[in-house]
Amino acid sequence: MTTFSLAMATPYTELEVLSLNLNGLRSAARKGLLPWLEQRSPDIVCLQETRCQAADRTEALLPKGYHCFFADAQKRGYAGTALMCKAQPDEVQVGWGLPAVDDEGRFVAARFGKLWVASLYVPSGSAGEHRQAAKDAFLEVLGTQLKAWGASPLAWLLCCDMNIAHKAVDLKNWRANQNNSGFLPHERAFMDRAIGEWKMLDAFRLCNAEGGQYTWWSNRGRAWENNVGWRIDYHLCNPHLAPLVRSAEIFKAQRFSDHAPLFLRYGQGPS
Repeated sequence: MTTFSLAMATPYTELEVLSLNLNGLRSAARKGLLPWLEQRSPDIVCLQETRCQAADRTEALLPKGYHCFFADAQKRGYAGTALMCKAQPDEVQVGWGLPAVDDEGRFVAARFGKLWVASLYVPSGSAGEHRQAAKDAFLEVLGTQLKAWGASPLAWLLCCDMNIAHKAVDLKNWRANQNNSGFLPHERAFMDRAIGEWKMLDAFRLCNAEGGQYTWWSNRGRAWENNVGWRIDYHLCNPHLAPLVRSAEIFKAQRFSDHAPLFLRYGQGPS
């Protein structure tokens, strides 16, 4: 495989990328998201669960200095994804042409030269058997995409709320959750295939193999205070980008949602 050069293949010589499930753009904005985002100033921002349609988005909800692209759900106040970037992309893709994905605004991607970056929001199955069935159908479609991205001649970075914890190290109470949505055996097997057979890599785990690293905490009890969480938010990259992973950070100093911002840095230089 030809060595992928971020500087030669994209407008970026190095890249900081944020992934964050907002649990509502307007809610996160009220908690100070926009000034924090403008101050931190990542190169690319991938958001999930925006819950905000075009008619609801004023300039006050958009960070200054970014090109902003949204995939909105047809249902108001539901799902939705966004991608925001400092450099003008060469191409933008909203959806996959499949109602199960597009009607709920679950995918938006942008190409910068030979690099694709995407924001993805996988359905939760915790509301009942019907939602788990919808999640499983979504994962079947996603598997086909992951295989294609893993083998692509271009670099791919998928920033996503997968609503799946991959291994026991990725959630606090793994024994008690083995029969719960988000840690079901077939969901974990899906992640095994994604990161093995389909050649995508968990970029965070290339930097940090330790336990206690979570990105989502239930609002029940004192889950946040006691760090009783799940790591269900990911940067999944294909082999072109994996050697360029430099550092990872789960930002917990300020809360905008029940998820934490997940930052990764990519580049040719040292971490």
